[in-house]
Amino acid sequence: MSGVKNITVKADDADIRIDRWFKRHFPNVAFGVLQKKMRKGEIRLDGKRVKGNERIEPGQVIRVPPLGEQAEAAPKREAKPRLTEKDMKEVQSWVLYRDDHVIAINKPAGLPTQGGTGQSRHLDGLLDALRFGSSHRPRLVHRLDKDTSGVLLLGRTPNDAAALANAFKTKETDKRYWALVMGCPKQRDGRIILKMEKAPIKGNERMVVSNSGQHSLTDYAVVENAGAQAAWLALKPHTGRTHQLRLHCAEMEHPIVGDGKYGGADAFLSGSISRKLHLHSHTVDFPHPAGGRMSVTAPLPDHMAASFEMLGFSVGEYEDPLVEDDA
Repeated sequence: MSGVKNITVKADDADIRIDRWFKRHFPNVAFGVLQKKMRKGEIRLDGKRVKGNERIEPGQVIRVPPLGEQAEAAPKREAKPRLTEKDMKEVQSWVLYRDDHVIAINKPAGLPTQGGTGQSRHLDGLLDALRFGSSHRPRLVHRLDKDTSGVLLLGRTPNDAAALANAFKTKETDKRYWALVMGCPKQRDGRIILKMEKAPIKGNERMVVSNSGQHSLTDYAVVENAGAQAAWLALKPHTGRTHQLRLHCAEMEHPIVGDGKYGGADAFLSGSISRKLHLHSHTVDFPHPAGGRMSVTAPLPDHMAASFEMLGFSVGEYEDPLVEDDA
């Protein structure tokens, strides 16, 4: 087909959805046009058919067919809505650490990392609040689910973002999540290995165990438990599949408290324990773009802190039970 372009994904576009890549580089193309061309296989990623929600990585090649005259026209520059002073202060209050290369924030539970259907407020749309005088807008290098809180890293320049994104891709980062789960695993530590993929369930997509799915691996350890009622788990994901920790805990028959999607009605404690998801990115240890390693830790969100206190867990005495796994 004449007019076809093959465009290599750059570091600036690491780990974004391919439909958002088109919105960024071809802003005048209608969403319906993109979906139709993907369904027909005219748009491809590394030569393969692709869906709009698939994430892209630097070095991959996107096949871009002719998209119509509007796509080639110079996009009109529209003034971006300015963040309010209240937004600026709120977003900056999430900062756990910053230097000339990296910003680490404590993402609140309930805030999507990136926009999507019906999402008007998301972290990606608030990043101008974190410029701190820089000419560069900080860039996302990984993501957390909407309802998961905790440490999230940003690169302050394109090169920093590329270095951090590569560290996640090559598994040079070491992540710890804390979760409150229903019941208590009989085996107090172990490894969960599953193949998982996305599937439509009753009109909604969710991850399922499948022999044709992608490999996923998580180490877990019980930190404390409240009898047979609930347990505080430390989780170390070695892979980064969508909803990996949520599916892994549910498959152990100990769903994360508040996770009705994977645990159903059995994922909620009675009484005054919050019905919000109890999953938190507690610590990320990573190679710093300027050299060496560093570790950033985020305090628990209010709903998890209240639940831990109610169950009598000693957060202040925490010692990572998975450290020996790295030896």
